[in-house]
Amino acid sequence: MFEIIIPELAESVTEGTIVKWLVNVGDAINKGDDLVELETDKVNIQITSEETGVLDKIIKQAGEAVEVGEVIGKLKDSAQVGSSPNRTKTDQYEESSSNQEKEIQKTLIKNKVENFPLASPAARKLARENGIDLRDVKAKDPLGRIRPYDIQNESVKSESNEKEPPVRPSSIREQEQKIERIPMSRRRQTIANHLVHAKSITAMLTTFNEVDMTEIIKIRQKKKEDFLKKHQVKLGFMSFFTKAVVQALRVFPHLNAEIDGQDIILKKYYDIGIAVGAKEGLVVPVVRDVDKKSFAEIEQDIAYFADKARHNQLTLEDLRGGTFTITNGGTFGSLLSTPIINYPQVGILGMHNIQKRPITIEKPEGDVIESRPMMYIALTYDHRIVDGSEAVRFLVTIKQLLEDPIGLLLE
Repeated sequence: MFEIIIPELAESVTEGTIVKWLVNVGDAINKGDDLVELETDKVNIQITSEETGVLDKIIKQAGEAVEVGEVIGKLKDSAQVGSSPNRTKTDQYEESSSNQEKEIQKTLIKNKVENFPLASPAARKLARENGIDLRDVKAKDPLGRIRPYDIQNESVKSESNEKEPPVRPSSIREQEQKIERIPMSRRRQTIANHLVHAKSITAMLTTFNEVDMTEIIKIRQKKKEDFLKKHQVKLGFMSFFTKAVVQALRVFPHLNAEIDGQDIILKKYYDIGIAVGAKEGLVVPVVRDVDKKSFAEIEQDIAYFADKARHNQLTLEDLRGGTFTITNGGTFGSLLSTPIINYPQVGILGMHNIQKRPITIEKPEGDVIESRPMMYIALTYDHRIVDGSEAVRFLVTIKQLLEDPIGLLLE
């Protein structure tokens, strides 16, 4: 007999929740076969078999929490399965049915002696709620056991005999019947706890600005077909923003840092987290060494992570670290928001929906009003180590780089 044990998962990940078993009791298992899908705080992981055999027992069911090192099932050696005298499922069912019938008969005889009707717990509860005497109920069960449907039939019969209309249930009870209680997934719980922790431990403040996206849109329209043909990926807005963020972080290094006790850790590398919406909630895969990558490489990385997120294939390594985060609420139509810092980072940039708005443009011949594609951008920062003026200038730098993107292209 072999035990199926939750293996070491990753640093800081010590427990998870069983999403589902991928095999059934009695299935032949080969070494390396996937047995269980496990949901951890960050990603879903497939637990594979360390031995070859037959699944003999499932100890931990879907929905149960498990820890590293815990036994969740057992495998029987294939040789033992072949040699052991097993009863057929028919034999087991007949024995079980016979025993169950004997127990019901015993209970029935006892209750008849005591002159008290035999009824299931659900039927008793329903009878109490409807004020029905069980002795007045005729059971359809051959063994005389009263079931809930017997109570319901009796209730309908009683209502039809009443002269007065039934009393309408209270509005509170109607509301309770319309409530559905859904347990939060482990990842949703982790996201919730992480966000609450970030808000409680940091001095978060958000500053705003707006960007005229005219020049970037022109570049994308002019180069999008050649870019796609050459690199097999679309030229999006995110690569422009990522490049602009890196240049701004070089000028304002405290936004590429974190606090450790009484120390400030300044990071001299640029691993940018890109927030991606997934089925189980927001995830933030990290694009590494952005300062060393081209527009095409950044777009390819983002597309790669977005695809993995959609298919629930992100690994812990994909999410580890990150020095600054960008989130694009505009993808879902958001016009303005105050993003929450991805702790322990100290800054996050929020992109939003592009809308045409009338803007005053300064020209030599005088100011004119033009309709321009504008985007509000938001910077949430930790005021403990980032001053307000520094945050504002950081955001102004981003605005300037995006409104005149030639500098980004020539970097």
